[in-house]
Parts: sequence; structure tokens; C-alpha cells
Amino acid sequence: MSVVRDRALGAEIAHYIRTIPDHPKPGILFRDISTLASHPKGLKLAIDGICEAFRSDRPGRVAAIEARGFIPGGAVAVALGTGFTLIRKRGKLPAAVLSIEYELEYGSETMEIHRDAVSPGERVLLIDDLIATGGTILAALDLLGQLQANVIGVAAIVDLPDLGGSRRIRERGVKVRALTEFEGM
Repeated sequence: MSVVRDRALGAEIAHYIRTIPDHPKPGILFRDISTLASHPKGLKLAIDGICEAFRSDRPGRVAAIEARGFIPGGAVAVALGTGFTLIRKRGKLPAAVLSIEYELEYGSETMEIHRDAVSPGERVLLIDDLIATGGTILAALDLLGQLQANVIGVAAIVDLPDLGGSRRIRERGVKVRALTEFEGM
């Protein structure tokens, strides 16, 4: 089951995304959204596409994952009229935090969220730039769960369905929407 709903929008979004072979290691095709962000039309298409997919779910807050998730995250929060929560790498947040260590495609990482970032029961839309294996997003969902957030969905600009991340997120019972998808790694 695809998480991309509008194929025409997906094709247009994909046009703005640069592919960099062998980054960060041989065999990986890195999908770079910085080229999308540098084009006003591409960025607007992405923000509008995410908002359209989740507006009716009435999120009360947008949470985004460092660093590329911040690009659409803040803009979506403004467009939806919600607050914005940062999920950051270890040591970047100044107040009391919850932390979680998780595995990446090429190593491990720790992310954190302020303990007071989300109220129990608050309706949260989680955003990242890309869904690969899903490890980062699943860890962020665990952090939001510790805060008793009601995560109404996960949004991403790009899905790499061959890596299974969107499936793993859906298996947790969370709605997933991506604007475009690319085959392979």
C-alpha cells in the first residue's frame, strides 16, 4: 500500500529533489531535499501537500526531527496554526529532556525532546524529510509516546518504500503520508 496519494504532485515534487550517488557511503542514493527547499514553488508544493494531507486531522502541534525535518516542520506548523516542537540530536536542547538511542542505516544516534514539549493527549503531527528504514521516526514516536502525545500521523516529503520504513510505521497504527517516493536505497 503506497503512502503517496497524489501521483501528479509526487512527480512534480520529485522533480525538485536531487539524487547524490554513494553518499554517505557506497551504494546509497541520497535524496537531497535542499534543492526542493531552494525553489519557492517546490517548497510551497511540499508545505501545501503536507497540510492538505493532515488538515482534517486537526493537529494541535507539529513535531519535527532534526535537521531536515525542520525545513517543512516549521512552515507546516505556521500554515496549520499550531505550535512547533523540536526533536533534536543529543545535547542540543537546554532544558530537561527525554532521550532515546536508536539504530540508523549506518550507525546509532541519540535524539531528545524537552520533557514539557507536548501535553498529554495533545494531537501531534510528526514530520521528517524522508522515510527510509523508519528507525528515526519510530524512535521519535517512542519519545512522543513517553510524553503521552496522541500522534495523529507522520508526514515526509520522500518515502523509500523498498526499505520498509513506512510499513513499519503503519504497523504501529500510525497514518503515514509521503509526497513522493523513490525506488531503491
